[in-house]
Formats: sequence, C-alpha cells, structure tokens
Amino acid sequence: MNEVAGRFAEREVGSYFIYTNEAHPGELIPHHTCLAQKLAQARMMQERIGDTRPILVDTLEGDCHQYFGSMPNMTWILNRAGRPQYASDWTDSGSVANALEYYLGVAIQRRGGANVTGFNVRRLDYRARNRERFFEVLELGGRAAVEQFEAMFGPRWPEGDE
Repeated sequence: MNEVAGRFAEREVGSYFIYTNEAHPGELIPHHTCLAQKLAQARMMQERIGDTRPILVDTLEGDCHQYFGSMPNMTWILNRAGRPQYASDWTDSGSVANALEYYLGVAIQRRGGANVTGFNVRRLDYRARNRERFFEVLELGGRAAVEQFEAMFGPRWPEGDE
C-alpha cells in the first residue's frame, strides 16, 4: 500500500493506516489492555511491516473497526464529503489502485460538465496470494499467534482458504 499511497498522493488522495486490533494476538503482541499499550504496539507494527502512511489508532473498544464492518484487513475509500465510495473486506493494492483511478476519472468527468450519477455495484476481486508474507507478519505476534491461527485453520491452512 505504500506504493499506491505514494502514487496517488500527488493527486491529493490521502491514505491512512487505521490500527484497530490484533486479529491474532500472541506473546509478543498481546491483546490490548490499555490505550498506551495499543499506541506502542501500533508504532511497533508500523515499523516492523514498513508502512510509511500516517497511522491512526482506533479506540480500545474498537469503535471505528466496528463502525466499518469489523473485518480484519479492510480498506475503505471515502470521498471528500466522507461518503464511502469503495469498501473491501481485504486490502489489495491492485484493487485499491483500480478503484482510485476510476473515481478520479469520474471527478475529471464531472469537472468537465458530465452529468453522471452513482450506483452500487458488487464484484469479486482477486489478489495474488503470498502465504510466506502472511505468516511472516503473523509471526510478529509470537508463536501463540501462529498456534491460534493454525488451531482455527490447520497448519498453514489448506489451499484456497486465504
């Protein structure tokens, strides 16, 4: 997402990482018990995964996360009025870039006088899988995080269940 954020920043698109909670807490990154701990873990995760976007931290209770759907790795695109234009239950940089190109194109059409109106669409996007990177990030939480995940989905989960 760093690359997408950088590419669209010059077109006045803001990109933020919202740290909500640990989907798979472990002994190194445990479940949050206070806001100070959550802030420290957010900084640590941002550094470890190399995210350069500004990071916003949700409340300890997860109010923002709940408001936007409670999925573990969501992406939302909001227009300048704060209205959702895109929602994905999984972050994929290709899908996000595609959506941003589309919405920026619509804005250019409107500035040119086009009379366009929005409508809702549901589509299934596809992403390249990177199991190695997934487990690399999961292991940042500690062995307990990996064990919890494997208890739910099996060792390194079966093909197609990502």
